[in-house]
Amino acid sequence: MGDLLGLLVAVLVLTVVTVVALVSGRGPRRTPRAPGASSTRVGAPRPGVDYSPGTGDDAELPRDTPLRNVDVVDLPADAHLLDDDTEVVGPVLEVPAPTAGRLHRLRARLSRSQSTLGRGLFALLSRDVLDEDTWEEVEDTLLSADMGVAATTELVTRLRTRVRVDGVRSISELRPLLREELVRAIGSDTDRTLRTLPHEDGTPAVVLVVGVNGTGKTTTCGKLARVLVADGRSVVLGAADTFRAAAADQLQTWGERVGATTVRGPEGGDPASVAFDAVARGREDGVDTVLIDTAGRLHTKTGLMDELGKVKRVVEKHGPVDETLLVLDATTGQNGVVQARVFTQAVTVTGIVLTKLDGTAKGGIVVAVQRELGIPVKLVGLGEGPDDLAPFEPEAFADALLGDEIAL
Repeated sequence: MGDLLGLLVAVLVLTVVTVVALVSGRGPRRTPRAPGASSTRVGAPRPGVDYSPGTGDDAELPRDTPLRNVDVVDLPADAHLLDDDTEVVGPVLEVPAPTAGRLHRLRARLSRSQSTLGRGLFALLSRDVLDEDTWEEVEDTLLSADMGVAATTELVTRLRTRVRVDGVRSISELRPLLREELVRAIGSDTDRTLRTLPHEDGTPAVVLVVGVNGTGKTTTCGKLARVLVADGRSVVLGAADTFRAAAADQLQTWGERVGATTVRGPEGGDPASVAFDAVARGREDGVDTVLIDTAGRLHTKTGLMDELGKVKRVVEKHGPVDETLLVLDATTGQNGVVQARVFTQAVTVTGIVLTKLDGTAKGGIVVAVQRELGIPVKLVGLGEGPDDLAPFEPEAFADALLGDEIAL
């Protein structure tokens, strides 16, 4: 009887201990997840791995900086995160300054031409006596600036007549006369408007850019796109130079900087087809201007010049070509006039773009090319910067050539 009683007491004690253990939570239990927490299981710690703060995958994370709740795993490579975690996809567009007055701001780039014209003429005309030898030296100075024989002869003749008739004796009186005659020679009343506005039916204006190899034509196209965007135009670029390696890439890079779409084709493809597609894209997108870059070609290559004519004819299936701009290297001097004549036989050139004027003392080429061809200079390049292409202004150009000593 005593043994039975002892057994019952032992069972009772064991039962009480088990109940107390369960109530106090010493038994195994699952830890409830916080609302919204991930259900992904974390594996057991691996032997030999240091899991202390500041090690492993988060070694570069400052321990006192809270992590932003931004998932950047799937963002494109060119995406940016602003301070407010706003996602910006794509390159930041550049906004060129308006082109009004740009040539005046870039006048210092013509310092070499100033040395030939401005300072040279100032030294000659400041002599006490303006005799025949002096006037011959004035002619030589203008000719050395590539103004051309006919233009030089006319300018000097008019200047001599005014000096004689008006009785001009002082340098202060000669200065405005010289500036006035130079502006007259350049052509102050010439229409230099770039026709880049869309037509009345909403179709875009088409600008064809042509020129020989090495004049900086594709770069000029990119800068011209910036000129158009700066003046409020929307632009589509046509990379019709399909023969020069990376020409399309170069043009596309220029376009991307200002938000212009570039239409391109396969390397070595038909340039006329690319030009046609560019105009079609411009019509579809409703842009103001389609700017077409063509391959550089030697003016002596008849086949290439015929191909240029084909590009123009194919583009004209959409509508008229509003501008055909010929890019000339100012450092080539009178040879540029010879090149221009051949191009005008293949296509109707409506305007000249003179590049590299900052690197030559032959600023008079502006007068020569216009006089020989009857085609206005509409744009001038005065440096390697993206905004160093300026609409041509005769008065500002004359002031830049003459320098501060003579300019009004």
